[in-house]
Amino acid sequence: MSQRYKIVITDFITGTPEPENRILGELADVIPLDAMSEKELIGKIEDAHAVMLYHNLSITRLTIERLKNCKLIVRCGVGFDNVDREFARSRGIPVANVPDYGTEEVADSAIGLMLSLTRGISQLNSLLRGDPNAPWMYTPAAPLHRLRGRVFALLGLGRIGAATALRAKALGMQPIFYDPYLRDGFDKALGIVRVDTYEELLKSAHVLSIHCPLTPETKGMVDAAAIAKMPRGSYLVNSARGAVVDTTAIPDAIASGHLAGAGIDVLPTEPPAADDPFIRAWRDPSHPAFHRVIVNPHSAFYAEEGLLDMRVKGAQACKKALLGQPLVNVVN
Repeated sequence: MSQRYKIVITDFITGTPEPENRILGELADVIPLDAMSEKELIGKIEDAHAVMLYHNLSITRLTIERLKNCKLIVRCGVGFDNVDREFARSRGIPVANVPDYGTEEVADSAIGLMLSLTRGISQLNSLLRGDPNAPWMYTPAAPLHRLRGRVFALLGLGRIGAATALRAKALGMQPIFYDPYLRDGFDKALGIVRVDTYEELLKSAHVLSIHCPLTPETKGMVDAAAIAKMPRGSYLVNSARGAVVDTTAIPDAIASGHLAGAGIDVLPTEPPAADDPFIRAWRDPSHPAFHRVIVNPHSAFYAEEGLLDMRVKGAQACKKALLGQPLVNVVN
C-alpha cells in the first residue's frame, strides 16, 4: 500500500479504537479526538481522509471548508442534523449515517418509558422514596388505565418507529402514525393505522411517541399548542431528537394535569443548563414534574451490542470510501 490514510473520530470514543483498528488498521491510522466542541478540531482534522462523527458536537462549514482530502463524513448514529450536509456536498464530500445499529434498543427504551409512566411505576417509586409517610397504596398514581385498546400515536414511522409500533401492538395497544414522507402501504404491511394529519394524531393519542428526524420542519413541532390538542391525561415520550419537542411547554402541561407524564431521553441542549426551566421543574420536589417526568441522558440507543454495531458500521463505511467502493446510507 503506497498511501497510509488518516481517519479522525471527532468525539465520544476514547482510548484505543479497537474495532476501528481491526477494520481499518491495514489502510489507515485511526485517531480519536474526544472533542466536545468544533473549535477543538482545529489543526487536528484538516488532513483526514475520512471523519467519524458522533453526537457530542457539530461539524459545520467552519470545519468542512478546511478538509483537504476527505472522502467521507460518517455520522455514527441515526440522526444527521449535526453535520452541514449541503455544504459538504458542495465540496464533493458525501455524508452517510448508520441508521440501523440501535433500532431495537431505542424501540425498547420508548416502550420502557411508556410503561413506566402509564403504569405509575416511576411515579410511585419516586413518591415512596421521597416521603416515608406516603401511603403504601396505588392511590397516589390514580387514575391509571388499562393499556389494551389505548392509542399509541407515533410521529414518524422509520425503522425505529416501526419497531416501536410492533411492540405497542404486542401489548394490545392500537398504534397509529403520521408520516407524510412514507410511501403508501406500510400501514397494511405492519397492520397499524395511518392518519392523514398531525392534528388527528395528536387528538387520538393516549401516548405520543416521537420517531422523526430533526429538520427545519420538525423543530419545535411538539410545542404547547400541540400538547394542548392531546387528550387530557395523555403521555409524551421522546427518544428521537431533543429539539423536536419544546420542553419548556412540559412543566405547565404536567402541573395542569393535561399531561399525566413525560419520558424524555433527548434534550435540545445536552447536557442541559442548570437553569433550563424544564430541568428546574424536574429537579424541584415541589413541582409535579419531579414525580411525573423521567429524564435520561440520551441513552436510549445504548446496548453493548448496538454500540459495537455503530462503531463497526461506521468504520466499514470509511473503508469503502478509502477503497473507492460504492457507499451506502448517503444522506446528502
